[in-house]
Amino acid sequence: MFSLLDVAGFFGVIAIIAAVSLRRSSGANEYLMANRQVGLFALTATLVMTEFNTSTLLAFSSMGYRFGVIAMGLPLVFLVGLAWYTLTVARKWKRFNRLSVAEFFTERYGRRLGSLVSALLMVAMLGFSATYVKSLTLIFAPLFIINPWVLSFFITLLVLLMTIMGGLKSIVRADVISFVITLVLLPSLLFIAWNKYNGLVGLDGIFPAEQLTFSPIAQWNNPNLPFWFVTSLMVLTCFTYIASPWYGQKIFAAKNEQVALMSVAFASVLIFVLYGCTVLASAFFKIEQPTLADAQMVVPEMIMAWLPSFWRGVGYAVLFMAAMTTLTGVWSAMVAMLKADFMPSILANVPMQRFFVAIFAVISWLGANLLVDDILNRLILANIPIAALSFALLAGFYWKRSSTIGAWISVIFGVAWGVGCFIYFGDAGGYTWYWTIYGIPLIFISGILGSLFFPNKIIQKI
Repeated sequence: MFSLLDVAGFFGVIAIIAAVSLRRSSGANEYLMANRQVGLFALTATLVMTEFNTSTLLAFSSMGYRFGVIAMGLPLVFLVGLAWYTLTVARKWKRFNRLSVAEFFTERYGRRLGSLVSALLMVAMLGFSATYVKSLTLIFAPLFIINPWVLSFFITLLVLLMTIMGGLKSIVRADVISFVITLVLLPSLLFIAWNKYNGLVGLDGIFPAEQLTFSPIAQWNNPNLPFWFVTSLMVLTCFTYIASPWYGQKIFAAKNEQVALMSVAFASVLIFVLYGCTVLASAFFKIEQPTLADAQMVVPEMIMAWLPSFWRGVGYAVLFMAAMTTLTGVWSAMVAMLKADFMPSILANVPMQRFFVAIFAVISWLGANLLVDDILNRLILANIPIAALSFALLAGFYWKRSSTIGAWISVIFGVAWGVGCFIYFGDAGGYTWYWTIYGIPLIFISGILGSLFFPNKIIQKI
């Protein structure tokens, strides 16, 4: 259990975050876009912390605990996916430089498709934010023996209060502080484990030999964590993050195109390193506690077992901040999208923007308690509407002949294919493989054929 020093460490970090983030924004542009003046270090920090969230952290670390070194394939997903983002859309989005990524679809293909895209992205982001609230509730449940609905309510309320006054500028400030502390703490867990158990040699006898080496070819059909599943997640990440509203909003806030490009490139490496550290540290923790009741709780258990007093509190604060920075980034992106695509006049002032941030917080709290059971599976499922946009987005940037009807066909087909694969194959049937490996090419084929057979009379240039 927490000591007084642990409590001091936790609330000390929270107080620092509050001191830099609880500042009122001076206007609507600062609240949603941080005046579009975010520099290289701050943008890298906020991109890392936007992606580094407790939902993914708990899911990936549980795989490291259960299956060993082969789980390093999961952090690799983000290295590949964000490298693809860097190469394909980082400059393009900054050049576009609006409030919402959905505005691109409106300008390129018309208001109706733009509204549909906004609705699909809203659904996806509500799904993501519900998993983030759920993961925080799981983390803090052992410390507070109260009803999960009550605990998740107070967690959501605290997250909301931390950044609601200052908007994106406060979120970026909080991200920078969180980023620095996270860069110190999580590699420290791996350092402790590596020295405590004599490196990878210490894993002998805990995991079978095939789980101590990362060999994609040999482990393609591994029954524990098949690399075909990891490969499907890589493809999925490549073709969903390019349309990510929370990343798009941060790119719009960058000072210039070069800052946007370099920040995503740096973030891809740092996210891989941070998740990789926790996956490997979790594998070592199985030596110490081989029978955890819930593998998703391995990171909190490591913090309590390996860190001294005060630093345990700091560790829990890092977990809280990881979810807080992602949650607030998603809520802010949703408000920006709502303002750009549905309520430009109603959301023209900061008080109304704050009000809708609070509305999205309440919906996230309800979703966490009513809809989320398995965190990793629900995170993946929420990507279905975003993956459906992949052809319309990339073709809109790179192919002048892409048409409105072609975009519609690809989006409708993408959603139907993803939902159909989930219903037919399900989690146990490996639906992600059929959804991504077959679905992404088919989304592009349907969009290309639709554009060729139903061309626009006038092609807009973006």
